[in-house]
Amino acid sequence: MRKRRVGVLGTFVWDVIYGRDVRTAPVQEWGGITYALAGFDAALPDDWEIVPIVKVGDDLAREAREFLSSLRRLAPDAAAVSVPWPNNRVELRYLDDERRSEVLTGGVPGWTWVGLQPLLTGLDALYVNLISGFELDLETAMLLRQHFRGPIYCDLHSLALAVQPSGLRTLHPLPRVADWCRCFDLLQVNEDELSMMAPDGFALAATALANGVQSLVVTLGPRGAVYFAPPTFSRLADRDRGANSLSVSSGALRTALMAPSAELVRVKGDPTGCGDVFGATYYSRMLAGDIITDALRAALDAAARNVEHRGATGLAHFLRGELSPS
Repeated sequence: MRKRRVGVLGTFVWDVIYGRDVRTAPVQEWGGITYALAGFDAALPDDWEIVPIVKVGDDLAREAREFLSSLRRLAPDAAAVSVPWPNNRVELRYLDDERRSEVLTGGVPGWTWVGLQPLLTGLDALYVNLISGFELDLETAMLLRQHFRGPIYCDLHSLALAVQPSGLRTLHPLPRVADWCRCFDLLQVNEDELSMMAPDGFALAATALANGVQSLVVTLGPRGAVYFAPPTFSRLADRDRGANSLSVSSGALRTALMAPSAELVRVKGDPTGCGDVFGATYYSRMLAGDIITDALRAALDAAARNVEHRGATGLAHFLRGELSPS
């Protein structure tokens, strides 16, 4: 029986993470899309497999292949695209439990439509994580939406971040928000990204839902997440029923704050990658047929577990509750 296939589009990033304790050596590990890949590997149903749509610099191509080979649900024909540029590297310095500075170096280019289109063949769903912020430009994203008929999930991630000459990432307003929203069925942002797109969550939800988004999720760090959806959308099977426009035009909106369990909130550790694990788990459970609230609970639990693990290597096994790879 043919397994269904989810494409995972993003960027391999090598992280150097400085914690709040200056006496502790920095953690050097895979970051970027590897956290999402680990999340999918742990949470996808058995009848789905992962097709990475990723580029990696020649300098880290061997290490990227090793990471991909550790994924249990990797499609047999999957492979990263090696490019003749230095791989993206990010220096993260945590200022407190949630705030951090980020400096980007490297030169892996984004996708053109000509390069991306052939890789969509045979995919049943697509997950897009704009790790660098330039994996897709708006024109390519619009062509993607026009030609790909399956559901598309997007974590806007660094789309609302500029790159200064020093490599420092800084927030900047996102132009053409409505046009970006038209490209995706499910949308994820954090509070900082939200602030660059709209005055508040309700304003962004109004724009997103009016332009075809079925579910907007705003992640809130240790406080959980809040979702917005039309009353007619509870699971992915509702996506093509065509009632979204009626709900938006009538002003109807369903929203709720989903808080993590008190036990998980108390866990301290490394929050790097929590949003990526959250999104991958949420989308995995939606692909499995879960309703929004059940999928979000699973995503919050997975993100909280990620705090207890450093780096993406071995993370899928940890999220599954395995003591060691098997």
